[in-house]
Amino acid sequence: MSMTFDVRDCSLITRMAGIRSAMNLRELEERIADCPEESLFHHFCETVIRATFDNPEYHNDFALWVRRYLQDRTLAERLSVINPYKLANLEELRRILLDVIQERLVEVDHIPWAPIKDQFHFLRSVTVVYDTGMALNEPADLFEKIPDMANGSIYYHFVEARRRTENREDDFTNWLENFGDTVQPLIQALREVDFYFMSLSELKQKLVDVSRRTEVIDALK
Repeated sequence: MSMTFDVRDCSLITRMAGIRSAMNLRELEERIADCPEESLFHHFCETVIRATFDNPEYHNDFALWVRRYLQDRTLAERLSVINPYKLANLEELRRILLDVIQERLVEVDHIPWAPIKDQFHFLRSVTVVYDTGMALNEPADLFEKIPDMANGSIYYHFVEARRRTENREDDFTNWLENFGDTVQPLIQALREVDFYFMSLSELKQKLVDVSRRTEVIDALK
């Protein structure tokens, strides 16, 4: 059986999610309760690959909109620290989002509104995947070629894979499992990477740094 790993790249095609826009915090709560999971994924997990998302302080669209247009820094910070990859699934993410917003609604004296032109639009995306022509044949190839991978490849194989794969792990880890016990230090090092609050460039550098760890170098010999 071939153990060649074909490196892919990807881009997003974004469209409306079929949910009415939200203009205030109460409407945001109601729309989050009804929106499809794909929309939650888009607004929480796909920001990292979207060139239009340029605010490193807030890591998801909900937190950014609440801060920028509702002027609620407290809620924005509470939403921003939620890491969806630490949760069991997107429905748990939805529940936590609703809990956080409902708690804030109890705290505020009035419900903040955004200007009409700045209402929150619920979107969803389709991931378009294509071949890069790059292939990995053995574990050492992974860290040799990571510096040459596009950010879209890092996103597709290390981030998006966690929604796509049955065991919710990245594609690199699943591929390395084919090589037996000798690469377990490498697999463990990849599993320890806490990537959600990183940009893709930062994540790529982190993966390069992993390859320089002594136990990983020994495993690749």
